[in-house]
Amino acid sequence: MTRRMFAALSATMMVAALGLGGCAGGDGAQESGGASDAGATEEPTAAKTQETEPAGEPVELQIFAANSLTKAMAEAQELYTQQNPNVTFGDTQYEASGTLNEMLGAGQYADILITASKGTMDDAVEAGYVDEATRNTMFTNQLVFVTKEGGELADTDVTLEDVAAGTYTLSVGDENVPAGNYACQALSTVGAYIEPDGATGADATGKGGEFSDTLKDKVTLGGKVGDVCKYAETGDVDLAMVYTSDVYRMGGVSICSVVPDDTHKAITYPGAVTAQSENAEAAKAFLEWCMTDEDCAKIWQEWGFDMATE
Repeated sequence: MTRRMFAALSATMMVAALGLGGCAGGDGAQESGGASDAGATEEPTAAKTQETEPAGEPVELQIFAANSLTKAMAEAQELYTQQNPNVTFGDTQYEASGTLNEMLGAGQYADILITASKGTMDDAVEAGYVDEATRNTMFTNQLVFVTKEGGELADTDVTLEDVAAGTYTLSVGDENVPAGNYACQALSTVGAYIEPDGATGADATGKGGEFSDTLKDKVTLGGKVGDVCKYAETGDVDLAMVYTSDVYRMGGVSICSVVPDDTHKAITYPGAVTAQSENAEAAKAFLEWCMTDEDCAKIWQEWGFDMATE
C-alpha cells in the first residue's frame, strides 16, 4: 500500500470515528434532555398530589346535643365535612340536656357537649364533664305557646293568665328538659307553678315545685321537648310550651303567642369541649366554626335559632 493510499485510509477512518463520537454525543444530549423532560413532567404531578391530600389527619367527632338541635346540627355537620373532608361525625346523640349530663356521668364518650340551658352546662362544669375554658354561648331561642296546626286555637293570642285560669290543657317538659324548666319559670309569674322557696320568673329554677290546684290536672309532662310538641300536634292537649325552633323542626303546630322573655331565664345554648375528648383541638375548631361561619349561620337561622351576641 502506498503512503498516499494509507494516508487517505487513515483520514477516512478518523472522519468515521468523529462521526461516531458525534452520534454518541447526540444520544447523550438526548438522554440528558429526556431526563430533564421527565423532571418537568414529574413536578406538576407532585404539586397535584399535594393539592389533593387531606388538610389534616382523619378525625371523627362525637357530639352530645340538645334535642332541639337535631335538624340544624345534622345540616351543619354535613357542611363542615364538605369544607373539611378530614373531619367526620359519629352518631350524634340528641337528648334532653339533663340526660346528656347523665350519659357523660355514666362514662359515655363525647368530644362536644351542647345543652339547651345555662344551668345544665353549669352542672356539667361543676361535675368536671367539660373543659370550662372552651365554653361559649352559641345560640338563643324563644319560648312559645303552640297548638295543633289548623286547630280551633290556631288564631288565638294565648296568655299566661289564660293558662293559669285553667282555660286550656297544657303540655310542658319534665324537670330534665330545659324547655320545661323555662315553662315552669314563666308559669310561676302568674301563680300557676309554685317553687319550694317561692321564687318566681327568672329567679326560679322551674324544678322541684308543683303546679297550682287549678292547673295540675290539666298538665301533661313530656320527657323530650319533641314529645311535648307532639302532644299539641295530635290534639292530645290544647297547648304546649316549646321553643320557636321546635315549630320548624317538628311541624304540625302553629304559634299562638310568644311567652314574654322577662318571665323566665334567657334561653341559651352553651357549647363546650368535653374533658375526656381525644380530639380537643378539632372539637374546639368545630365549635368556633359553628359560631363564625356565615353559611352555617344561615342554617341555624333557618331552623329558628338566633346567634348569641355575647
